Amino acid sequence: MNIASFGVEEWLNVWENDAIYDIAGSSIASFSLEEIISIDGTTPKEFFDGLLKTKMNYGWIEGSPDFKKEVSKLYKNVPPENILQTNGATGANLLALYSLIEPGDHVISMHPSYQQLYDIPKSFGAEVDFWEIYEENDWLPKLNELKKLIRPNTKLICLNNANNPTGTIFDDDFLKEIVKIASNVGAYILVDEVYKPLDSSIVVSSIVDLYDKGISTNSLSKTYSVPGIRVGWIASNTELADSFRKYRDYTMICAGVFDDYLAVHVLKNKELVYDRNKKIVHTNLEIVKEWVKNEPRVSLVFPKYVSTSFIKLDIPIDVEQFCIDILKEKGVLLVPGNRFDVPGHARLGYCTHTEILKNGLKELSAYLRKFDK
Repeated sequence: MNIASFGVEEWLNVWENDAIYDIAGSSIASFSLEEIISIDGTTPKEFFDGLLKTKMNYGWIEGSPDFKKEVSKLYKNVPPENILQTNGATGANLLALYSLIEPGDHVISMHPSYQQLYDIPKSFGAEVDFWEIYEENDWLPKLNELKKLIRPNTKLICLNNANNPTGTIFDDDFLKEIVKIASNVGAYILVDEVYKPLDSSIVVSSIVDLYDKGISTNSLSKTYSVPGIRVGWIASNTELADSFRKYRDYTMICAGVFDDYLAVHVLKNKELVYDRNKKIVHTNLEIVKEWVKNEPRVSLVFPKYVSTSFIKLDIPIDVEQFCIDILKEKGVLLVPGNRFDVPGHARLGYCTHTEILKNGLKELSAYLRKFDK
């Protein structure tokens, strides 16, 4: 099996440890272990007292009953037994693709997007067509182009909502149109939903609540600010969940006793996590808006209160070389847009800690002045 190198991960593996100002990531500023434990007033002693005598065996294979119950609350129509714990959303996406895709299948993937969603199907022998998103259309795709791409034998449509790297979202009306198109040929829809809009005016339904053949993947890494425990999940209808169980046995045993224990704590306190992260997203997005307004070499389709954004750079050099140079000279880490097949752009992870963002943007602007001469 041949598969392309994973552009974003390959870049970060090489460069992220050199960063002084890491404004490349797509998570909201990560909690320390102490911060997330104490978010509801629990002390570390109280937390670990409940864990210290727990046996470090395999634990609950599919996730504990408490974990499944808490995750099911995120959906309208998904019972706990249809929730399967995975190794992050990457594990959930892999599980869905591994379970469904066979050589010769036809897959449609949003592009640019998270690379898993198109290169894994290709590696399994599927024919993959890109459903392109357009910067001039607020990074949205066009429904008439999806209608042209769909075939009677289309097996799966892969989406990322909100989108990585652009931060754009599909609202419910748009999602329902996609469902109509998919349902005409019986295609599944897989949606990576790790980015939740953190604004009360924006409500986006999960695909699993809109479509019986919808598959939702998610994790605690982005919106919940706890990527360190690598816990995610997949939510689907009963028939799919039973199929995923079979394939999951070949890819994963369990997430781990401690990981599950902390994941349940995070999910039980999700409203407190949302409150903390809404403040970060809103504060930092205002900083970015002001910065873009005053930075002549940058433009941006502003994200919809999710934690990733995709700036366009007016520079006379290759964007990857630019990102290497600014990292070496200023310690500023971005992800070059060519890693998403979009040259001239860069992923700006604006939801890092606010002071890191401010200082990183200051150094970025200072470096961009060299091109004004």
